[in-house]
Amino acid sequence: MRNILFLIFLCFLISCQPEINQKNRIKEDVTFLASDALEGRQTGTEGEKKAAKYIAERFNELNLQPKGTQEYLQPFTFKPKTNPHEEVKFDVNGDGTITGNNVIGYIDNKAENTIIIGAHYDHLGFGGEGSLYRDSIKAIHNGADDNASGIAILLNLAAKLKKKNTNNNYLFMGFSGEEMGLLGSNYFVKNPTINTKKVSYMINMDMVGRLKKDSALAVYGTGTSPIFKQVLKSYNNNFKLIQQESGVGPSDHTSFYLADIPVLHFFTGQHEDYHKPGDDSEKLNYDGMYLIADYIFNIITDLDNNGKLAFRKTKNESENSPRFKVGLGVIPDYMFDGKGMRIDGISEDKPAQKAGLQKGDIVIKLGDSTVTNMVSYMRALSVFEKGNTTKVIVKRGDTEVEKEINF
Repeated sequence: MRNILFLIFLCFLISCQPEINQKNRIKEDVTFLASDALEGRQTGTEGEKKAAKYIAERFNELNLQPKGTQEYLQPFTFKPKTNPHEEVKFDVNGDGTITGNNVIGYIDNKAENTIIIGAHYDHLGFGGEGSLYRDSIKAIHNGADDNASGIAILLNLAAKLKKKNTNNNYLFMGFSGEEMGLLGSNYFVKNPTINTKKVSYMINMDMVGRLKKDSALAVYGTGTSPIFKQVLKSYNNNFKLIQQESGVGPSDHTSFYLADIPVLHFFTGQHEDYHKPGDDSEKLNYDGMYLIADYIFNIITDLDNNGKLAFRKTKNESENSPRFKVGLGVIPDYMFDGKGMRIDGISEDKPAQKAGLQKGDIVIKLGDSTVTNMVSYMRALSVFEKGNTTKVIVKRGDTEVEKEINF
């Protein structure tokens, strides 16, 4: 009798426990992954291993099934590229120099098709080749927005999707090696742990932590399935959507698009802390992240009864992009949809800074070319070589300002 009373009391205690506040959990996940203790999560380092262990533990806490090759982990060994134009060589015999780990969990609803939800968790460590930090003092690049933010929303979606929208299975994947060239996602597509012919579509989240006051949210890959644009519009009550049809871009969704899988990639835009030590957890918009998580969940819900989505190839804008011999030294605002190219950040000791250009300036003319958007800006820039001098006209508030640029 005493044992029965104890069990009743235990059940009562469990039922009275407050439900985990998922918004707070998003912040907790980012804070851990972007802490100095992980030293920037560079692929192959102890910091990356600690991050992988944390994500695996969170998957276990959420009762996701392990779907790696070693429980939740899918290790991949590779030799870093010495030539930027060559293809990376994966080496499964252990003779490579760096080993990264994808972290993979699964919700098995015994359904015909699977949805892949992914985000990379690696970053730049103490800087290196991809860093835009120019100080000589060594500094950790914590990568809160890039991309602890994407992992936090991925974990939130895993919590939301337990026992919901059960007409599909769900594969959740934290990629490593993204900063070195989409290596983790590339490796998974070539060495999948599920039947990728049964994948309905893939969702990628990379830099989703800094939703701005104008609520601009970029979604890439909207042309990779005929149904995407309609669904994105139907559930958009909070965002100024900026849609790009192409399935090719500088993040992990590209690996899946190239395997003929429809993709959607969510992105809140560049900022002045991009690939710098200042990308810290206290600068993220957590309310915005929660809104994005809800939006993606609603999209998944709408598509739950649609079976395997039709795939459609899209035009690869990068194939027609001009090549540059020089750069202005600015971070473009990819979320800007007005006329011109708005500057979202200025790199130190580069032509734009030396000329006195400022964040928020909108480039409307470069040399003899009128600039109306990113494509026309790139075309205008491509004609210059090192040592050239030209004029740039920017709109600064209501005023047009002319400056001289020395490349």
